[in-house]
Amino acid sequence: MFVLTVDQVDSRGLGDRVGPLLPELAHRWGDALALGPDRTAGDEFQLLTRDARAALGLVLELTRRDDWSVGLGVGGVDEPLPATTREAAGEAFVAARDAVDRAKRAAHRFALSAATAAGPLDGADVEAFADLLLEVRSRRSPEGWAVADRLLPGTTQAAVAQELGITAQAVSLRAKAAGIRLEERATPALVRALRALDGGRP
Repeated sequence: MFVLTVDQVDSRGLGDRVGPLLPELAHRWGDALALGPDRTAGDEFQLLTRDARAALGLVLELTRRDDWSVGLGVGGVDEPLPATTREAAGEAFVAARDAVDRAKRAAHRFALSAATAAGPLDGADVEAFADLLLEVRSRRSPEGWAVADRLLPGTTQAAVAQELGITAQAVSLRAKAAGIRLEERATPALVRALRALDGGRP
């Protein structure tokens, strides 16, 4: 399973952002969560999912916001699951604690720890691949994000161009500079790597 332990950056200066975020995440990701987001300390929360795609999606969403340190732990969880995340335990929670502590010092405020390796892959390998993707995203301009947020599966560059009031060629150039196609190719590979760390479960 996948545990995210997430710690707010500069909570004293920015005020509490955990409270407003928890219902937002529960609403958007609830169907993919085994246990919903739960405050575990003053400026920290955790959540649990069996879904590698959701785990990566949450990492990408939270690291984009710049005000969270995100630790992803991969491993077993004691079952049956309790009613709330704060009551849960297991090796994935221990791994997530290690990960969030390292994330606070990491360039992109993300770290991954896995309880076990998966063949030739271990947590450090998958963390390195994720860091490459986060580096690409960190260099994306506001104009690049405007294209990335609209260029969804089934949406054409022409439709994005019309919405933004620019040419299709400009959309293409922004997409290339933003590494959007690279992210589209890298994301499924990262999901597969996470599944492998979790014992190959779908």
